[in-house]
Amino acid sequence: MTGAPGTTERTPERDAAPPRVCVLHTVAALPAVFAPLLAEEAPGVAPYHLVDESLLADTIAHGPLPRTTARLAAHLTGAQQAGARAVLVTCSSIGPAAEQARALVDIPVFRVDEPMAARAVATGPRVAVLATLDSTLRPTAELVERQAAAAGAPLTLTTSTCAGAYQARVAGRQEEHDRLIAEEARRLAEGHDVLVLAQASMAAAVPGDALPVPVLSSPRSGAAQLAAVAR
Repeated sequence: MTGAPGTTERTPERDAAPPRVCVLHTVAALPAVFAPLLAEEAPGVAPYHLVDESLLADTIAHGPLPRTTARLAAHLTGAQQAGARAVLVTCSSIGPAAEQARALVDIPVFRVDEPMAARAVATGPRVAVLATLDSTLRPTAELVERQAAAAGAPLTLTTSTCAGAYQARVAGRQEEHDRLIAEEARRLAEGHDVLVLAQASMAAAVPGDALPVPVLSSPRSGAAQLAAVAR
């Protein structure tokens, strides 16, 4: 017997297997970053990685577009049809689109940056957010603001875009990318309680103990959300 529309048929063999999850990226280098984190933080799931760089490219070029959200929704629907029990979207720039598309599938869709934003608000009221793309800065800042409002927490938010870092990474100059981020992070951290690195691709540039204030990045805490799928 087949399941109802929008559901996945259950069998004893399927129930015995680790739940499949989809990890959706817009940067080709990120599957290698998330694979070991998933093994550590969500060992009970069976992840597969899907990369669509056009989602980020179109968001950078044109801002949030309905057609970009529609393409993301198609990926989510495809993941559900492939038997995924959840999807983790690792791109903060399309985080709002992921939230809009959640209602179109019957499986959880996680934003990678939600746990990071919640922790930032809990750490202290003076939050600094650093990004390499304007397209990521606004969605991350808005997410932090929403988390603060939901928690009833005071918030003083400062944001900055690290000029030249994204272009250096695209050109293959990873050391320059990391150096520019580290320099701006040191400047921005002064006078704040916590520094948020808005993009998963920035995580390696500033280790968590590199500054006198906590430095938060999204990959590890974002990956840990998938552990709940295995329970």
